[in-house]
Amino acid sequence: MSAKISLLPDHVANQIAAGEVIQRPASVVKELLENAVDAQAKTIQLVIKNAGKTLVQVIDDGEGMGNTDLRLAFERHATSKINLAEDLFSLKTKGFRGEALASIAAIAQVETHTRTASDEVSHSLKIEGSKVVDQSLSTQSKGTSIAVKSLFYNIPARRNFLKSDQVELRHVIDEFHRVALAHPEVKFHFFNNGNELFDLPISGLKQRISGIFGAKWEAQLVPVEEKTSLAQIKGFAVKPDFTKKTRGQQFFFVNNRFIKSPFLHHAVSAAFEGLLRPGYQPGYFLYLTVDPQSIDINIHPTKTEVKFEEEQNLYAIIRAAVKHSLGIFQVLPTLDFEQNASMEVPYSFKDKVAVPPPIEVDSNFNPFKSDSNFRTPTSKKDPQWEGL
Repeated sequence: MSAKISLLPDHVANQIAAGEVIQRPASVVKELLENAVDAQAKTIQLVIKNAGKTLVQVIDDGEGMGNTDLRLAFERHATSKINLAEDLFSLKTKGFRGEALASIAAIAQVETHTRTASDEVSHSLKIEGSKVVDQSLSTQSKGTSIAVKSLFYNIPARRNFLKSDQVELRHVIDEFHRVALAHPEVKFHFFNNGNELFDLPISGLKQRISGIFGAKWEAQLVPVEEKTSLAQIKGFAVKPDFTKKTRGQQFFFVNNRFIKSPFLHHAVSAAFEGLLRPGYQPGYFLYLTVDPQSIDINIHPTKTEVKFEEEQNLYAIIRAAVKHSLGIFQVLPTLDFEQNASMEVPYSFKDKVAVPPPIEVDSNFNPFKSDSNFRTPTSKKDPQWEGL
């Protein structure tokens, strides 16, 4: 009797895995940006064409890779983030599954250039549909550049399911926002079809929010801060008067990782109870720092869902912290501790003494002294009236 079960070829297995991880150009953007952040990059450039369908390129100044690491990076389940199963419960990095680059290479044409600080030259690798087509040396500064071209070129059915460029660009921008908001200590540039959409310098959290959504947001944010043995919470809630009917400004981050949690969203909504107009949604940018061993982020391929050990207690803490901040700052103006550097007085001025401006006074001036050249006119025919 012939066997009915057989192992799938590697390229088929990679395409199936890609279907779980890479759903659209925004998925590629997310994975590449997170890899750049994990590489300790201080400056990251994102370049896309046709909403990412034609090109998604991420250039960073991070640690880079050697020649061996470059080849291994595109193998399935190859990662530098974990070694043991126990490491899944002490994660401090973004990517750890080792599936992202392999999945991307299975359904696109990928060109990578990378260089470490100790290498004199950079290494280049070209892959198409999981097959290496070229490997050589190249010239590039320290860091890594990965260009993903013609996404889903070998799976036309998947490519046909992509939406219009406008819709796909919106998804790419959403992913960019999530990574940029999680890391204000990193400088970001974002180009679409040659046009610069975002130029975000290294800044504080409030400046990063206003840099993405507009300067007017600085006056709309209420600081939220709470520290307990279970979690540390910081961030901002949007003042009730400035909330919207859409859910575009709702961001939860756990250990600098964006997550979606209807349960924790309900906690914030409960804190806004009685303050929102009918149909309006609360806005917030909340950052939670918890013990990595108290959460499980390995429950979804996109790693946007997290399971907490003490979810009920965390619900109560978030609800109380947001409600407390809204109660304090809703009427009173908030103090901005993150002013722009151009508005600050230099520290070297602390020892300087204010010098009053010099005032010159004519001690001989007498306003009551009559002018010998002026006399009071006696009639309108008097020449003194001429010109008056």
